[in-house]
Parts: sequence; C-alpha cells; structure tokens
Amino acid sequence: MKTLLKLTTAVSAFVLSANMALAGPEVVSGPGADPECFAPWSETTKFFKWDAKPAPYRIAVVNGFVGNTWRIQMIKTAKAYAEDPSIKDKIKEFKVVSTGTDAPAQLGAIEDFINQGYDAIITIAVSPEGFDRVIRLADKNNVVIVPFDNVLDTDKVMQVNEDQLAMGRAYSTHVLKELAAIGKTSGKVLEVRGLAGNSVDRDRSIGINEVLDESGGNWERVSVVGNWDDGTAQKVVADAIAVHGEFDAVLAQGGTTGVVQALLDAEHPMIPVSGEAENGFRKLMAENSDKGLKGISIGQSPGLVAISMKAAISALEGNVMPQLISVPLPMATYDELEDGKNYWSDLPDNFFTVNEFPPCGVNISGPAIMSQSEEDVK
Repeated sequence: MKTLLKLTTAVSAFVLSANMALAGPEVVSGPGADPECFAPWSETTKFFKWDAKPAPYRIAVVNGFVGNTWRIQMIKTAKAYAEDPSIKDKIKEFKVVSTGTDAPAQLGAIEDFINQGYDAIITIAVSPEGFDRVIRLADKNNVVIVPFDNVLDTDKVMQVNEDQLAMGRAYSTHVLKELAAIGKTSGKVLEVRGLAGNSVDRDRSIGINEVLDESGGNWERVSVVGNWDDGTAQKVVADAIAVHGEFDAVLAQGGTTGVVQALLDAEHPMIPVSGEAENGFRKLMAENSDKGLKGISIGQSPGLVAISMKAAISALEGNVMPQLISVPLPMATYDELEDGKNYWSDLPDNFFTVNEFPPCGVNISGPAIMSQSEEDVK
C-alpha cells in the first residue's frame, strides 16, 4: 500500500511538474478581443488566452538591427506610444534595447528580461528560427512574447505583421502593369533586397520573383542588398547601374529614396519603381511621375510596434487574442499622392508616412515620434 501511495504521489508530482513546464497561453475558440484591430490572419488562425494579470505591467522592446531609419523611427514610435494616455497608466516600467544582428545576443536579452520578471516582451526577430528556448522560458513564466515585422517561423507565440509575401507580389504586379502599358513584357529589372536573414526580406523577395515567374516574360534579374537603408541602397544601385547599364524597373524593399536618388545622379531614365513608404520616395514620385517615375509605395509601418504593445497589454488583461494578427497593407500609387495627406513636403525624407491605425484607435503624430530619441531605455 505504501508503495502504491508513493507511486501515486510521484506520478502526481510528475504531472504537476509537466503542467508547470507547459504553462503559457491556452488555445481557445475565437472570436478574439477587438477583432477590427486584432484581425486574425486567416480563417484557420488559432486563438490564445493567457491568465489575466493586474496592471500596471513591465514591458520591454528588444530590437535587433538599428542601422536604418525605419528601425530608428520604430524605436521612437514605441517610446511615444508608451506615453500615450490610452496605455500610459497600464505600464509600470518600459525598456528598449537594440542588440544588433547577432541572434544569441538578442536571445540573451529576451531571457534576461524574462528572468527579471517582465510581463511582456515585444521583439523584431533577428532570425525567424532559433527562439524555441526563450519561448519555453516565457511560457514557464507566463510572459507574453510578441514578435512583429520580422516574425518567427512558429505558431507558438502571438505575432503581428503585414503580409510580406503579398507586399512583394504587389511590388512586381505594379511595375509589370506599368511596363505593359508602354509595350514592355520582357526586360531587365533590379531587385533591392533588405537585411539578409530576416523573414521580411525572404518573404518579400519570394513574392517579387513569384510574380515575375508567373508573368511569362523573359526578365533578366539583378539583385543587390540595400539593408532597407537609403545610403546603402543609393550606393548599391549606383554600382549596379555602373556595371549593368540601364534597367527597365526597380523593385526595392526599402531605402527607396536612396534608390531614386541614385537613378537621378546617374541621369538614368525615370522608370517604374516599387518601394516602401518613405516620405522622401513619395516626394520624389510626386515630382517625377510625369517623367516616368510611375511608382507604388507600400508601407510596412514602424507603427506596428504600437499595435504589438497594445496586443501584449490586451493579452495580459486576459483577453482572447489571435495567434497571428494581420495589419492591412497601406499603399499609394504615383497618381494617388496628395501633399499633407499621404506624404509631407515639410517633413524629413526619412520619415515613414504610415503611422495611423484607425481601427485600433492608434494615431501617433509625426512631431510626437520625432521628438523622441533612438537611444536604449535601460
């Protein structure tokens, strides 16, 4: 009898230990909270529910790469949103760190915040893989991790993003339409890629090349790495023109102001250009569309960090949340540009134009963002 009791106790202890190890969000039925803001990615998206915690919360943003204007504006946006009256009283402590492009450094920073007792960690992943260890640690400690922008290849955490594959496809669809309008169904195109190793760069490039493949045209493709940065993109595009001559179109994941400036400096004919939502690119499109710069500007907004922070707080409050939250692609073509509406002639070129999310009640003004610093908050 004692042996049976000991065995039963041991089994119970093992089950309890296993349950503790598998803590974290429960998979539940939808719909989720505030579905207009936190829209599920698809009909098959599952839903999570964490145990509610009392506010205020300790929240950290663990960024990786910080060497371009998008990342800098993202950090400024996070700081500005943390001061927004709608969430300020729900945040007890707010930290921001940038760890560079080294995945172990980013993982170490996330682990450190978990061990310090932070409630939620917002992150742009350096790599789409390799986060299993920190996800298990977060689940064990009931910490909400929210990757956004460069997301993870997993369905074990709540994530926020725009459809990067669809963005890449839209880039190619637009330039092919503009080229077909002038009778070109084959030619030479330049792809300006982002930061190597990131899921965003990968998925956008897949989308770009899928549409080129599907078109049936004979497209000579040249690819360069611009790191989503104006200065880098300007240099690599200038080098590509010097080596390969003229192109029929450019498909740029970012750094698009630098891309167009390189075309102008080389006295390259204005051609269709697909690119990001940089204010400078939209200004150049408005100035040069009648000369052939018939572009499209699609915004991966730095403001995604604000939606991720809002989602993390909602999860900490015990609300049902989609595992993957979809944010619509905000885009403008050369014939839709309007000064003061979707670009600003009086704001810097490196300002990203899309920072309003009406369904979420998030509207972070340009001055509020630009008044923040890009430094870590430790």
